[in-house]
Amino acid sequence: MDTRRQRIVISYLVLAVLLIVLIILNICIGSADISLRRLWDALRFPENDKIAYNIITGLRIPRTAAASILGGALAVAGFLLQNFFANPIAGPYILGISSGAKLSVALLMVISLSHGFAANSAEMVLAAFAGSLLSMGIILLISARVRRMSVLIVCGVMIGYICSAVTDLVVNFSDDSNIVNLHNWSMGSFSGIGSPEVMTSACITVPVCIFAFMLSKPMSAYQLGEEYARNSGVHIKAFRISLILLSSLLSACVTAFAGPVSFVGVAVPHLIKSIYRTARPVFIIPASFLGGAVFCLFCDLITRTLFAPTELSISTVTSVFGAPVVIYMLLNRERWKENG
Repeated sequence: MDTRRQRIVISYLVLAVLLIVLIILNICIGSADISLRRLWDALRFPENDKIAYNIITGLRIPRTAAASILGGALAVAGFLLQNFFANPIAGPYILGISSGAKLSVALLMVISLSHGFAANSAEMVLAAFAGSLLSMGIILLISARVRRMSVLIVCGVMIGYICSAVTDLVVNFSDDSNIVNLHNWSMGSFSGIGSPEVMTSACITVPVCIFAFMLSKPMSAYQLGEEYARNSGVHIKAFRISLILLSSLLSACVTAFAGPVSFVGVAVPHLIKSIYRTARPVFIIPASFLGGAVFCLFCDLITRTLFAPTELSISTVTSVFGAPVVIYMLLNRERWKENG
């Protein structure tokens, strides 16, 4: 095995070990700490420790699974968008795609609750998907009129601000107590996600990520330029539509259940590419999923324990760790341009 492949294999193993460790920590640590021995006993003999069993299976396992699945989905969505726009700082949150999904889900919740019923998981995902596609459509219209990627990024940020402002107005001016509780969701959180939502998110995320992985070969050709990809037999229009739909669906799934989660889609793919020293999708897509899961599990652990019993929003913590990565990436790009 050559040095490059050995480094990639080792990186996968490290990510897998980190994922397992963080899953155990997230299940064991919380407002009521549970030792490994008690965890094992509660899962084997639930009748002997119903309190621990209910905490583990009813709260912590669904939340841990949600953070893993949705974190991985967000990282893969970011990588797809970075390939689509050929820019390393493109991501669902920065381009305003997550904010568009957040607005549509908030409107659906407000309308449904005001009429006396709660929207189900499928309806929330569909609403978020529609909002994601609308935001993506606006970004694509802007991209056709501007040539500088920096202008497109700024426009995406402005779209995000507009959608977030409208969402905040909807949430803050609601009288219904259930609607007021949407404030926590609108800030981003993995709390309150149950087993049905986890199953729904898994049923969406896993097939989408597999389909994205199947596009690794045309994506590699597309990274070398649109003309090269076309000459290699890639149907550019169908390929670009696929990237739009896949990234929007992944972003929608995350936003529907956890609200907006910032910087994961930008920071994690960049970190993974730096560790693996390659941008080949066949390696980076599965690694981004693992990296996104690890990153969100780590951040969610901090949200629950740093100021316990007060819980921070997940976006607060992901911003603290993700934003410096983006700044470092931008500074490196500028230094590269100056030296080039």
